[in-house]
Amino acid sequence: MPNGRDCPPDTEEYIIKEGDTLYKIAQNFDTTISALIGANPGINPNNLKVGDALCVPLQKRFPSCPEENYYRIQAGDSLYKIAQRFNISADDLQEANPRLDPDNLQIGEVICIPVATPPVECPEGSTAYLVQEGDTFYSIARKFRVSVEDLQAANPGVDSSGLLIGQKICIPTEILP
Repeated sequence: MPNGRDCPPDTEEYIIKEGDTLYKIAQNFDTTISALIGANPGINPNNLKVGDALCVPLQKRFPSCPEENYYRIQAGDSLYKIAQRFNISADDLQEANPRLDPDNLQIGEVICIPVATPPVECPEGSTAYLVQEGDTFYSIARKFRVSVEDLQAANPGVDSSGLLIGQKICIPTEILP
């Protein structure tokens, strides 16, 4: 598919046709222009190209998320719990999702998780690493030839199942035999 995209959660891919505008696409999919722009960071709304792929939100309020770190709200979630899980402040989470009502979170709604505040410095005996797309604790441990347990020990406040692109973690410098 020409210029295909990896669409974020709760969106579907749409191929731009002759005569399409963001307004027309928003009307056809019962969404808003700002939701379309939020689901397609970097899109030039004045230069849509026939054949290009666009991610169309399946929810009307889709947050802009430059880091593309999306999270689907689950039963039992609160703003505070989500912020804790991703090692960010509730204020940063609210700022990244200005339309989010913290007292009325909707199960299934997709929100943007801003990059976690990186640690100021990694302790002696470790080096800093910025998480890349597709990284997991396991893949990072293999890349740097350290055990997953040592990697977790070097990053006690980091949720290993919720790594964020651009998040800074510490890599122990001890190499496995």
